[in-house]
Amino acid sequence: MKILVQKFGGTSVANLECMQRVREKVTDSLKRADKIVVVLSARAGDTNNLLALAEQWSKNPDAAECDALVSTGEQVSVSLFTTLLKDNGIKARSLLAYQIPVITDDSFGRARIRSIDSDALRAFFEQYDVLVVAGFQGCTEDKRITTLGRGGSDTSAVALAAALESVECEIYTDVTGVYTTDPNICSTARKMDRIAYSEMLELASMGAKVLHIRSVEFAQKYKVAVRVRSTFNDDPGTLVTQEDFSMEALLVSGIAYDRDQARVTLHAVPDVPGVAAAVFGPLSEKDVLVDMIVQNTSLDDLTDITFTVSRKDLKHTLEIMAKISHSIGAAEVVHDVNVAKVSAIGVGMRNHSGVAARAFAALTQEGINILMISTSEIKITILIKEKYVELAVRILHDTFGLDWDID
Repeated sequence: MKILVQKFGGTSVANLECMQRVREKVTDSLKRADKIVVVLSARAGDTNNLLALAEQWSKNPDAAECDALVSTGEQVSVSLFTTLLKDNGIKARSLLAYQIPVITDDSFGRARIRSIDSDALRAFFEQYDVLVVAGFQGCTEDKRITTLGRGGSDTSAVALAAALESVECEIYTDVTGVYTTDPNICSTARKMDRIAYSEMLELASMGAKVLHIRSVEFAQKYKVAVRVRSTFNDDPGTLVTQEDFSMEALLVSGIAYDRDQARVTLHAVPDVPGVAAAVFGPLSEKDVLVDMIVQNTSLDDLTDITFTVSRKDLKHTLEIMAKISHSIGAAEVVHDVNVAKVSAIGVGMRNHSGVAARAFAALTQEGINILMISTSEIKITILIKEKYVELAVRILHDTFGLDWDID
């Protein structure tokens, strides 16, 4: 039995006209697959409206009840869309996560999938050709509703594709695929036909909103072929898949950026064992994600520790640092929110040297100062002043020839 999983985002199901377009996509897809699982997000704006309701009722809404509330957005989508399919003579059934079930842990608001009952799904296919599943949601072992975090419908779709050994997982959105960089700030950005899982993970971690990062992790772990496509045209989109020789031959595949950054520095910290643990341990305990870290060379047994966090975590971070700075004897804590990250990403970096030098030289020529640097096997990330982000993206995109057609 050839099973295809298709996911449609909020803009794709925003209204009746959009859903009718999606119905056409699904109907056409039944010609190339025996059965289809359609995973839907809430209609555009519904989740934000539900969250606003929760905040009207409580300054600090209970996380479990908030999940029960916001998950209803997907329930509306799947019931309305299944109605459209049935009116078109298609054997379809809507399913919520607890009806499958999709079992998660109890981290409400950012739950992780533990298991999916694929046998139950296959049993439904004995009666139906299309199963319309609510994305974004799961349930605990004791049937409490959970949600997977923003963008979680992507993760739902890929997890279902893995459980059912789907031929492919198609993620339909309002863009035609994955681009070499943001086409809104670089007119020469080019849509890629294929991209490696590892490259897509780096792009997603840098804030590229094409795919939810955990969906890419799932895809890589279970070797699910994911195709990013547009709901609004027939472009084949971008295939996210395993690396091959042609991918490795390309030095840099994409340029990503992230404005959601804040830099924090502890000045004149005693350079003794245990200080780093004293700084970063409490942040970890409070689930504050620290990204780039730099510790300056010790001078007179004192050093500076600088790191970056998301702007949404800055207030909490500064509160923690205010307490820690006194206990470790730091002179002061300063911060800067006018910063951003820019990254050059590509699996080809493993086999080529000089990528960093080329990037730094190009930025220097344009007078862009680099504040911090971090590297991985396939990524070079720099922290710069936010006002230079768009210029830096265009410079690096041009430096590595990403507007060229690659045969």
